[in-house]
Amino acid sequence: MHVVVAGSHGLIGTALVEHLLGGGHRVQRLVRGPARGADEISWDPSRDVLPTSVLEGADAVVNLGGAGVGDRRWTTAYRSTIVTSRTRPTSLLARTLAAMAPTGDGPRILLQGSAVGFYGDRGDEELTEGSPGGSGFLADVVRAWEASTEPAASAGVRVARLRTGIVLSRTGGSFGRLLPLLRLGVGGPLGSGDNVWPWITLVDEVRAIEHLLDREVDGPVNLVGPAPVPQGELVRAIAAELGRPAALAVPRLALRAALGPFADEILASQRVVPSVLHASGFTFTHPDVRSAARWVTGT
Repeated sequence: MHVVVAGSHGLIGTALVEHLLGGGHRVQRLVRGPARGADEISWDPSRDVLPTSVLEGADAVVNLGGAGVGDRRWTTAYRSTIVTSRTRPTSLLARTLAAMAPTGDGPRILLQGSAVGFYGDRGDEELTEGSPGGSGFLADVVRAWEASTEPAASAGVRVARLRTGIVLSRTGGSFGRLLPLLRLGVGGPLGSGDNVWPWITLVDEVRAIEHLLDREVDGPVNLVGPAPVPQGELVRAIAAELGRPAALAVPRLALRAALGPFADEILASQRVVPSVLHASGFTFTHPDVRSAARWVTGT
């Protein structure tokens, strides 16, 4: 399959491109700046520049772009960046695919990055793709982000919205900041540790995206593992695999002082389950906390 990937240099995008190439797919990256080879396509979402000709012959687009929600404190300006870095490129892609749909020459599949932030802080309520959205800044961001795909969906493009949870990786990403502390034995649960984290390993994240390329699945898809657990349980499981204690809990007030309002999102509780993935026949490489902890730690 010929796949075009936006956001290809982030944690998930980098792993996805490598995985797709290893599976025999042809991959081109959407890049901001001049294309440096046949495997790159130049675009400029800030100026609404994406010629339809550069997408001719492609089968699918995977859009994973967006400013990191935990990269900076949430000033008014950075909140705006979080929103526009998602909605503007997504809108451009969706409108471009919609314009190409009548000719049949363009991609007929859009796998659109999204997030479990859609559900907000929901305690122990089980959340499927049919659950209503929650409240809060990130929930509002995701609603606007997903709505940006509507032109493509209305034109008959198959659009799957990838509501990704906390991605467990050996390096990089939000979890990658905690792992070095656990290796040193100076990490522990965040806050009380009782909030449920919807996690997925990076391995299963990219496998699930590839899986959705050739499944007739559209609408929201929860990209999370099948065993969401309290955050403290996950942290302790990883520390145990490392042979380290996990007794140094980080107080909520300290998180709030360091991260501002983003701390509330980290401490949100979301028991999200992958109902659509299960129904589509996907099987997880790391279906439980123990197997995930072993992979993350390399033990």
